[in-house]
Amino acid sequence: MTENDPSGQDAEKARPAGTQPDAEQSASWAAQPAPQQPDATGLGGHAAPQTGAQQAYTPEQQYNPWSPQAQTQQAPAPEQQTQAQQHPYTQGHQIPGQQPFTQPGPSVYAVPQQRQARKSTSGKLLAGVAAIALVVGGVAGGTVGYLTGDASGGASVNALDAPKPAQQTGNLPAGSVESVAQKLSPSVVELQVSGRSGAGEGSGFVLSTDGYVLTNNHVVEVAAGGGGQIQAVFQDGKKGTATVVGRDPTTDIAVVKVSGVSGLTPVELGRSDDLRVGQPVVAIGSPFELAGTVTSGIVSALNRPVSAGGGGDQTTVMSAVQTDAAINPGNSGGPLANMAGQVIGINSAIYSPKSAQGQGGESGGNVGIGFAIPIDQARRTADDIINTGQATQTFIGARVQTAPTGGAQLGEISPGSPAEKAGLKSGDVVTKLDDRAIPNADALVAEIRTRAPNDKVKFTLNGGKVIEVTLGGQPVTPN
Repeated sequence: MTENDPSGQDAEKARPAGTQPDAEQSASWAAQPAPQQPDATGLGGHAAPQTGAQQAYTPEQQYNPWSPQAQTQQAPAPEQQTQAQQHPYTQGHQIPGQQPFTQPGPSVYAVPQQRQARKSTSGKLLAGVAAIALVVGGVAGGTVGYLTGDASGGASVNALDAPKPAQQTGNLPAGSVESVAQKLSPSVVELQVSGRSGAGEGSGFVLSTDGYVLTNNHVVEVAAGGGGQIQAVFQDGKKGTATVVGRDPTTDIAVVKVSGVSGLTPVELGRSDDLRVGQPVVAIGSPFELAGTVTSGIVSALNRPVSAGGGGDQTTVMSAVQTDAAINPGNSGGPLANMAGQVIGINSAIYSPKSAQGQGGESGGNVGIGFAIPIDQARRTADDIINTGQATQTFIGARVQTAPTGGAQLGEISPGSPAEKAGLKSGDVVTKLDDRAIPNADALVAEIRTRAPNDKVKFTLNGGKVIEVTLGGQPVTPN
């Protein structure tokens, strides 16, 4: 996954599929309600660790690049540290209840940015500005000849003597990053969140003129329950107090309602089922408390099974849109838009390799691999929350694990569940869902979650047998 996420990470750690252990795990879509998150952790960008602190990493544990514990490993000796490892802005993120992995490698973080209570970030900001200033120093030499004279040896030419060019006027080019920013920025909200376990910032975007705002669960989770506070800050400086309408930890989606405001500008929602790899996209949010930041890139991949929590727990696996648009802590909950300015995803997590981690286990920033929740899935969940106060989770009622030869092997089947009614058996190995290949357990969980309750899907089993399953739905009750 981002900003000063109240949950502690604005871009929650995400974990690509296929990295979980083969041991049987309980899918979030089992017949019983999904397990609840034990505390307020922000997921991309961003779970909220208690008072900003990260979970300790014990010596007995092996290094797990996808887990929050990987952030707290011993920092290298000063002489071994690189500038990237000492980046002042990096910060970790975790989701409780997820198990660490033993395979070394990179980590994925949810994108909210969390800060410890009463800890000033001004020093870090100045340090970052200084680093940026240094990288432009080598360019000046190439322009000296032009400024001091021309090739003919005539009179000196000085750019300072030239008149200013005409001021830019007219409409912005359709389909440009400028036009998307102009259309979407008034609808993007910075969410300043605090609670007993921490404080931070995240992002969100306006759904309605009367104050409904869509964001990540891990951005606002720290404020859920008694004593939490959420302040929404709009582009024009307008502020309002927000309350949580409902949230779904299993899809990392939440809706808040801002009071005392009217005449807001809702976004235009697009669709995510027709996205193409390579098409340009724009992300807007509040990375590192820099509200209204606009970045651009492309859709790098589709249908990425990613666990926003970073562990082996399947309760937060989503089928994500991957992008190389710069996403950092604080971007979590902000929109990912196409070039028509339509929102096609919610920025949620970032991938950050071990080399990009800072001292003391702090999370790294953007390395060009970010993940967004597809808007088709988010739209359905947000609609459930606004209408009923609860999200509805799609499920089949079976345990699942990755089969040794590939595919998703079913374990215990719950009595009366959609899986049992369809004739699925324990031991069956699913290799395809409709026309989508299923290489592992996470891929099956993610694909089921993108569907709606009562949808009919075809499971292709190892050996070629095809079984039609009518998916079930159950309410999600967050802790």
